[in-house]
Amino acid sequence: MREWIPVSTSPKGRLALAAVKEFGARTFDEVTVGELAAAARVTTGALYHHFGSKLGLYAFVREDVERRLLDRMEGAVAAIGNEADRSAAVRAALLVGFDFAVREGYFQILGAPPAGAESDGLAEMLSAATAKTSPVLGRVLAAAWRAALAAVAEGSEPQSARAALLAFDLRVPP
Repeated sequence: MREWIPVSTSPKGRLALAAVKEFGARTFDEVTVGELAAAARVTTGALYHHFGSKLGLYAFVREDVERRLLDRMEGAVAAIGNEADRSAAVRAALLVGFDFAVREGYFQILGAPPAGAESDGLAEMLSAATAKTSPVLGRVLAAAWRAALAAVAEGSEPQSARAALLAFDLRVPP
């Protein structure tokens, strides 16, 4: 359970909301501390006070955004719930997660594995859902999902990238 929920009117909350928007649309290196502070209407000192660094703020919002993504994807797997048709559940999770990321504009923040993190929550969730098929399928699907998101960020139509995700046939051969 998360210890703190941002209150959008607090300096920390405004920084978190500004960071989600900026890091969702642009890469970490493209976003400056000054831009984040200006967007949140705080000083750069407030950013350092609350998060220690730009990387600390990024890690905070990345964890939050990824948790929201995984909640939706895990819900999609659970909603299908049919162990016999695991491919439908995994495909539903990929699409639900993709639609969420596109709708919210989280192309950059979710389009790459978490930098410097000990684990990759997306790959782990997909690995758990596909464990009986292959021990590495979750990692492969996470990379494909991120590639579809990157394609949209680079100008491809979301429906085209979505169709690519739908093309996966995850059935185990006899």
